[in-house]
Amino acid sequence: MNKENPIHVMGAREKNLKGIHVMIPKKQITVFAGVSGSGKSALVFDTIAAESQRQLNEGYSSFVRNRLPHYGQPEVDAIEHLPAAIVMNQKRIGGNARSTVGTVTDIYALLRLLFSRFGSPFVGYSDVFSFNNPQGMCPDCEGLGKAKTVNVDQLIDREKSLNEGAILFPTFMPGDFRWKRYVCTGLFDNDKKLKDYEDDEMDMLLYQSGFKPPHPTKEWPSTALYEGIVPRIKRTFLNKDSKSAVRHKEAIDRIVTEEICPSCRGGRLNPRVLSCKINEKSIADCAAMQISELIGFIRMIREPEAQTITEAIVKRLAHMLEIGLGYVSLNRETSSLSGGESQRIKMVRQLGSSLSDLLYIFDEPSIGLHPHDVNTINRLLQQLRDKGNTVLIVEHDPDVIRIADHIVEMGPHAGSRGGNIVFEGSLHRLMSADTLTAKCLSRKPAFKSEVRHPDGWLAIKHAALNNLKDISVQIPTGVMTVVTGIAGSGKSTLIRQVLPRYCPEAIFIDQGAIGASNRSNLATYTDIFDAIRNLFSKENGVNASLFSFNSQGACPHCKGLGTIYADFAFMDTVASVCEACRGMRYTEQVLSYRLRGKNIGDVLAMTVEEAFGYFHEEEIVTPLKRLQEVGVGYLSLGQPLSTLSGGELQRIKLAAELESSGTFYVLDEPTTGLHMSDVERLIRLLNRLVERGCTVVVIEHNLQVICQADWMIDLGPGAGDEGGEVIFEGTPKESINCSASVTGRYLK
Repeated sequence: MNKENPIHVMGAREKNLKGIHVMIPKKQITVFAGVSGSGKSALVFDTIAAESQRQLNEGYSSFVRNRLPHYGQPEVDAIEHLPAAIVMNQKRIGGNARSTVGTVTDIYALLRLLFSRFGSPFVGYSDVFSFNNPQGMCPDCEGLGKAKTVNVDQLIDREKSLNEGAILFPTFMPGDFRWKRYVCTGLFDNDKKLKDYEDDEMDMLLYQSGFKPPHPTKEWPSTALYEGIVPRIKRTFLNKDSKSAVRHKEAIDRIVTEEICPSCRGGRLNPRVLSCKINEKSIADCAAMQISELIGFIRMIREPEAQTITEAIVKRLAHMLEIGLGYVSLNRETSSLSGGESQRIKMVRQLGSSLSDLLYIFDEPSIGLHPHDVNTINRLLQQLRDKGNTVLIVEHDPDVIRIADHIVEMGPHAGSRGGNIVFEGSLHRLMSADTLTAKCLSRKPAFKSEVRHPDGWLAIKHAALNNLKDISVQIPTGVMTVVTGIAGSGKSTLIRQVLPRYCPEAIFIDQGAIGASNRSNLATYTDIFDAIRNLFSKENGVNASLFSFNSQGACPHCKGLGTIYADFAFMDTVASVCEACRGMRYTEQVLSYRLRGKNIGDVLAMTVEEAFGYFHEEEIVTPLKRLQEVGVGYLSLGQPLSTLSGGELQRIKLAAELESSGTFYVLDEPTTGLHMSDVERLIRLLNRLVERGCTVVVIEHNLQVICQADWMIDLGPGAGDEGGEVIFEGTPKESINCSASVTGRYLK
């Protein structure tokens, strides 16, 4: 059989797919295009990737399988000639404070080896250079580089005495057992206001520890030693094994601030390890440098015996530069990386791999990237293909679509009106096809014919946080401003960290998860579920609580989830549709009640678009209309919020704001995950906010959006240390005459 037989998918029915058949050529780049909700992810991730990884996992023992990601069997008749898949999704790498860019890319492990062999003086083998090793870590911050300090002004009220409740922390209030450990010591006048304490009295109350009070009251335990309030709080609530910390999280957050550890100055290691240097730099100095600077330092290490290690480090750092992450340092915590940055770091691992004949699957690799950086990613995708791999990309960015050898467009629309293949073939053939993507690709973004004039200005002065170089900038009010610049140029620092100090009332609509369990869905989040339950209650003359899947009407078998999760110790956790209610969440009795021919389960299964045609009650129709306007009409009312992408969550938050009375909105890359046709709808929406008298600030790379703004602030010129300056302020059209602006160049 010919080895190059295409991947053949037959009868794919996952989610909204309509039993489709598709042939995907091997050793080529295939881009899957189409509007949000058209079925791209259902085909690529939920069918092809899931089946490849499921079959791979089946080759391992059940013990090993339990430690691997779990994949259910997709709804598909068959898939032929399927290679082993490596999935590069946008799931953030996450991890705790001990997971850094250096540890996750293994570059820090190579640095440890380098310092243990060639650093001077010799302090031990490579494991002592690990900040996760008790022998190497800074004893004060336990290798975190940050120390928690108690803010005394938040902890005590100097206008009160101990008897009046001067200690402002739970369990230290008058009558509480910890309060007695101060009033029963005989050390203090319990009715004296703290502001009248002498310095030594205040020091005693707050910090002194480890002795028996000489004249305690009879309530003092005879064997107890005195402990000041601050050490007591640190020991009880701030040490890493504290169970009380979870219970009193809010109170702790109020009194505790996190600062760079004064002992290791953020280096995470103990003084002995930090004394070991190469060319006058410690390993912590290296981890703090941005990658573009570190690569130069490593190249300057001339010892011939070190060459094998330095070459391996330089090779990996060069890959980081190639993917546009030269502005990141190795000590950056992985939890602070964006989805796009996480996906690019996962790419680094693959670039050094010599494996071929693999299937690489990418989820919008252009996300969070300036057009300038998209070209770099394109080159890397082509490199993976040229090594003999098959590359599948779910993407909306026209620049990525243009490098495809083969294009599959899903559609024609979203949700139940999608799930079909509307085009298969080359870019050349797509340009003459009658599809949404083809129409959008042939349209060039155009500048706004008339820009609005601001009704005022918000001045930010001398901003110097992170990489910002003491910049001053004016944000116009009453118009739409777009903040641009390559990834790492300082946009997020300026808008997300500095702007709130000047404009605390600004409403930030970002892509972060909505604090929700798998019981929260679109209907509950938009508050229309109460109205729906009341309609069913009135129509059928029964209690409204029957129609809550968290209450008495819930299917007792799955407790209202619609899904049963079975955990088989060493086997995969299997999620299956509840047989008792067939995934409907409710008891048979509740499902027998109807409203206009539908039961409550049918209503939750409706898409926003279908529900818009079914309901005519204003309190339900208005929120549904807003959801359609933000482009999520394809989502069902009962879809758990935990299953939505960052872009979808952001648009749902935006819908919730559309009728509110906020006046200053900040959006962070709202075009994430949007098809070009949906971007036009988003622009109309942002314009509507401005017409209502709001100020809108958008951090964005999308040229369509940039062209339609009234004002533009471009940061750069580069990333990290090479960024942090204001390159241009003015209308987007004027930026094309600014030679220093990379964004202006692309607009031109």
